Order: sequence, then C-alpha cells, then structure tokens
Amino acid sequence: MKTVALNLSPSFALNVRIWGKENLHTPTLVMVHGFPDNSLIWQRIAERLAPLFRVIAYDVRGAGDSSIPKATQDYKIKYLVEDLAAVINHFSPTQKVHLVGHDWGSIQCWEAVTTPLLQHKIASFTSISGPSLDHAAYWMRNGLIHGSMDAKVKILNQLAHSWYIAAFHLPLASKVTWRIAFNKWPARVAKFKALQGEDFASQANDGAQGVKLYRANFIERLFKPQERKTDIPIQLIIPTKDKFVTAGLFDDLAHWASHVWRHEIDAEHWVQRTHPDEISAYIREFIDFIET
Repeated sequence: MKTVALNLSPSFALNVRIWGKENLHTPTLVMVHGFPDNSLIWQRIAERLAPLFRVIAYDVRGAGDSSIPKATQDYKIKYLVEDLAAVINHFSPTQKVHLVGHDWGSIQCWEAVTTPLLQHKIASFTSISGPSLDHAAYWMRNGLIHGSMDAKVKILNQLAHSWYIAAFHLPLASKVTWRIAFNKWPARVAKFKALQGEDFASQANDGAQGVKLYRANFIERLFKPQERKTDIPIQLIIPTKDKFVTAGLFDDLAHWASHVWRHEIDAEHWVQRTHPDEISAYIREFIDFIET
C-alpha cells in the first residue's frame, strides 16, 4: 500500500491509499467509506483484491488525514461527489472504474451513479448498507400514503433504527448519541456492538466532523427528493443484522435501477471488517462478470 495526497486546491487535499499496481489491463476499483470511518476500514478487502485489481480508497472530506471543512454546508452530497470525481479523474482518467461504497460512502456513490457528472466513468457499483437518500425518501412517502400494512411496518422499523439521525441534528444530543450508538461508553451502557476491531486513531474526530454529513443533507433530501435513476449495474449487499440500515429500504429499488443483483449476508453493519473473505468474493465475482 502507498499513500498520496491529492491536492484539490492550495488549502484542500484528500488522503488517498492505493493497493496493487497500475496496469492498463487491470480494472480500477474505487472504495468509499462511511461514518464514522476512514479509508482504513477497507484494508482487509483491499489486501485481498489487490492481486487482481488496482484498489483506490480515500479519506472523505473531514475524515482521516483529508482536509476538514469548517462549514456544515461544505458536507453537502454534491461536494462529496465532486471529490469522488476528482479521485476518479486523477487515478483513472481514461478507464471506467468499479465503485464500492459502505454506509455514507454508499449514499454518495448512489448520487454518482444517478447523476450526470460521473455516470460515464462508472462501470459498476457495489452498495453496502447505504441507500440513495432520495430513494429512501420516496420509499417512506409512498409507503406511508399508499402502502400496505406490511410496507408501513417496514417503514416504522427503519425509523426506529434511524433514531440517531434526528439526534445528530442537535449539538448536545449528537455528542451523547455518538457515545451511545457507536459504543463509546462502557459495555454495560452501550446499546450497539461497535466495529468489532481496533479503533482508528482519528475515529473520535472523524465522528465529530462526520455528523455534519447528516445535518447538511438529510432534511433537504427527505422533504425535497429528486427522481434518480440509473442503468449502471448495481450489486446490493445487505447485512441482515444491520442495526442502522434495514433491508426494507431497498424494496422499491427496481423502480430506480434497471440492473440489480442482490445478496444478503448474515452479518452486522461493518461487514467489510467482520466478513472480508465473503465481501471480497462478491466484489471480485461481480467485477469479473461485468468486465467479461
């Protein structure tokens, strides 16, 4: 692995990690992490895939060793996608890339595959535990108004799993929520299982900055969603024990994406840490299928 700084301006840079060697005949895989992580969350996957692919992972703005914007509005999804575009255009200027996103990384990748800026640069997308915010808003709205009782139960179940999002919009409550939801209090108090592995040195700061992702995007997308469709091949990986993202969120995905392959795995939210062999196999087989 090597690490480089991608300078987007004199005062703003993204920290990028690279596994594997550059080769015109080797597919490029770009992996985008979620909250409250940084690009090291992908290390176990990257090490397994590096013999076959050139793997690129970067710390998103506000996380790891990347620059930290001060304003909440600087964390809007459109800026996250512009950062992703800068990474893709720099490291794969002529070839399409295969995207993999987890949690908030998946949310911003959904934006990339359903909007014009990057659609022509993406060969496939593997989504793990992160929906399009627009798709989720339509799913809740349509289900509550027109859905069956079963659909309404699924929506209420997801809302119960999303309690922390509302808290993240309140400065004091967000600090308490961070400790409860992500196991930063003693085990006898914590409500959820954490990363099941070593913490990253920057994780506390990554979490403190990362709540701005929620504040900058959720309310706008919930009340003003846009129709976002794609013909890019999508692989959906759903951890069935996820404490934050339920499978119901993807019930209407066929309306938005024309080519979807769906897998369920008996795992919790940070499945790339706990089941690296299985996730690596899903990614490898999907890319091989798309490439051939």
